[in-house]
Amino acid sequence: MIRESKLRSIIKSLSWRLLATLTTILIVYIFVGNTRIAFSIGGIEVFLKMLVYFLHERLWEKIRFGRREIKPLVVWITGLSRSGKSGIGRLLTKKLRSKGYKAEHLDGHSIRDLFPETGYSSQEVNQHIRRVGFLARKLEEQGVIVVATFLSPYAESREFVRKVTGRYFEIYISTPAEVCAARDQKGVYSQAAAGVLENFPGINSEYEIPKQPELTIDTSTTSQEEAATIIFSRIRKKL
Repeated sequence: MIRESKLRSIIKSLSWRLLATLTTILIVYIFVGNTRIAFSIGGIEVFLKMLVYFLHERLWEKIRFGRREIKPLVVWITGLSRSGKSGIGRLLTKKLRSKGYKAEHLDGHSIRDLFPETGYSSQEVNQHIRRVGFLARKLEEQGVIVVATFLSPYAESREFVRKVTGRYFEIYISTPAEVCAARDQKGVYSQAAAGVLENFPGINSEYEIPKQPELTIDTSTTSQEEAATIIFSRIRKKL
C-alpha cells in the first residue's frame, strides 16, 4: 500500500497552482500581446482565487445541507465459547473500516492478556466486564465504533455496559453448546465437563441468556461472514 506524505501533497498543490497561474498568464498574453498586463492579471488571479476559495469554504462550513454526523456506538457480541464471536467481530471491524468508519475491536482473549490476574468467578467476571465497559465508553466518546466480543455470561455486567455507554447494540450468538463443543479443538469443553476447569459457562457455570438483545444470530446455520454482513447492515442504519 502506497501512502503520500504531507510534504508531497503540499508540493503537488503548489505545483498545480503555479501551472494554473502560468496558463492564465499565457492566455492573457495570447489575447493582448502585452507581457506586463499578462503577469499583472496572473498575479491578481492568484490572490483573488485564494480569497474566493477561503470565503467559499467558510460559507459551506455554515451550510448543513449534505452533512451528517456519525454517531458511534458500542456493538456488544456475547455468546458461549467457540460460538464464533471473535471471528465475527474481526470481520465486522474490517467491514466498518473499509467504509471509512473509525472502529476498534475489543476481544475477550486479548483483553484478558492485559489483566492476567483476573479470575473466573462470577464476581471477578462481572468486574472485568465493567472495566471493559468503561474502556468502550471512552473509545465511544472519541468517535470510535467499538466492536466488543466477550463471553460476558452474566446479565448484571452486560446491563452495566448498556447503561454506562452512550449507544449500545447487543448481539446474542445463540449457537447451542453442543455445536460449540464440537468445534472445540483445545478440549476446554471436555475439561470443563470433567471438572478440570471450573466456572465454565454453559457446562458447569450458568450462561444467562440475554432477554432482549437487539439481534440474535445462530452460527450453526449462519456463517461468520454472513453474520458480520447482517450486523453491519443493521448498525449502519444507526450511524
